[in-house]
Amino acid sequence: MENINAVITGIASYLPDYILTNEELSQMVNTNDEWIMTHIGVRNRHILNEEGLGASFMGRKACKKLLRITNTNPDDIELLICGTTTADYHFPSTASILCDKLGLKNAFAYDLWGACSGFLYSLETAANFIRSGRYKKVLVVVTEKLSSMVDYTDRATCPIFGDGAGAALIEGTTEEIGVIDSILRTDGKGLPFLHMKAGGSVSPPSYYTIDNRMHFIYQEGRAVYKNAVTQMTELTRQLMERNSLTKEDVQFVVPHQANLRIIEAVSKRLDLDESQVLVNIENVGNTSGASIPICLCDYEDRLKKGDNVILTAFGAGFTFGSMFLKWGYDGKQRVEEVKQNS
Repeated sequence: MENINAVITGIASYLPDYILTNEELSQMVNTNDEWIMTHIGVRNRHILNEEGLGASFMGRKACKKLLRITNTNPDDIELLICGTTTADYHFPSTASILCDKLGLKNAFAYDLWGACSGFLYSLETAANFIRSGRYKKVLVVVTEKLSSMVDYTDRATCPIFGDGAGAALIEGTTEEIGVIDSILRTDGKGLPFLHMKAGGSVSPPSYYTIDNRMHFIYQEGRAVYKNAVTQMTELTRQLMERNSLTKEDVQFVVPHQANLRIIEAVSKRLDLDESQVLVNIENVGNTSGASIPICLCDYEDRLKKGDNVILTAFGAGFTFGSMFLKWGYDGKQRVEEVKQNS
């Protein structure tokens, strides 16, 4: 019996129409374009500002596009994994909402909380369901409405984050492509440095938590920067070594779009050429776990079948990891087909 591996056979993304620029942000909080670009590297971020819409709306948009461009029948999807830290509700799961909105009649679904590492965690999980041989088509979607928990009076954090969703179709293959290897880790010591202070069972909502603005992202930037650079660099290096990959063997590295300074520091430590590192943070911002699939979509036309691609991420928890893929299809051809059929 041939070994079955898991491969990404299609990707899609969705970004809200409204764009919050640095100029507009500087009218809301004491900041300016020069400071934001120097310290963070974000010029624009997309915001879902329509009332009554949450993470599931963006996830549905990305998934519907993905099903369309891959000519996939919703009845053939057997599992949906939704990575999110900004769920529509505490319960039911955002994944269950997506099953209804997408018409997935033969799938089970659940949410996975991996913060900014959500795509890597979800993709690794999906890959193992495929490798088991019991499932043939798995839908992975990461969707984040970070604007729902950003404090727009906090100049240190509000320029960083944007909203968006990315989705990937995972299928089985007997070719030597797909998810080859990964190193994923979780370190609970990161709790004090990056979290939301209230809203969970430890500190439920109250007049006190609301009055003290405890329902927003809290981040200690220096600690997060140091740990992100160290862990993303070290795990990527370990992954390359155990797969006998040199810098020249890797076509692309796709880092979580956390902060341009973090991306540049990791790239420098790994001695990567600028052309190898895919970056789109300037016009998207940090979309947490959705950032890697959104970035893959933006550069899809550069990805060729068999390309060695490394994904690496770091997020709250701390959660972090790196993954080695052999890309599964000709991205340029797919992009041209979508244009012709649109």
